[in-house]
Amino acid sequence: MKQTLRDLWLGHIYWVQHAVLNNTANSPAKRDTVEKEVDANTKQIANVFAPFYGEAASETFLTLLDINIGAVRDYSEATVADDTLRQNAALARLATNADDFAEFFSRISPYLKKDTVRGLIAAHGAHHVLQINQYKKKDYAHLEETWTMMRGHVYVIADILSRALVKEFQGKFL
Repeated sequence: MKQTLRDLWLGHIYWVQHAVLNNTANSPAKRDTVEKEVDANTKQIANVFAPFYGEAASETFLTLLDINIGAVRDYSEATVADDTLRQNAALARLATNADDFAEFFSRISPYLKKDTVRGLIAAHGAHHVLQINQYKKKDYAHLEETWTMMRGHVYVIADILSRALVKEFQGKFL
């Protein structure tokens, strides 16, 4: 479970990064291909939760992650356009989304506390924002450092989710 979630979350930051980089690409085919990968990865992550919490919870998770990705995409497009109002709106959506994730996970699992989940998702969104800002400023020297930080952080997310699932559903992991 731990490795599966780590791989899926790593795929998430990889594909979202490529979606952000291709948001102004001239090739609609390239954008569409990346968007399909983002959608497929998002569904794979959500499907992990279905056997434990049911399809409705899986769908809720999918919706929340889609909102997160949409806010990151909106922030990226606003950054490219130098539109501070749209950037701020996207940041507000990311903050609300972190709250919504916190509420969702704390409601379905006794092992996922609101403050923990809120902090994890808020930091995750902030990492995407940092990366977008670095691309905008052509601060390529720091992108590897940011990627390493992002990768480590999604591993923390995956590990916390895995531990919660194993604690709550021990019988399914024997």
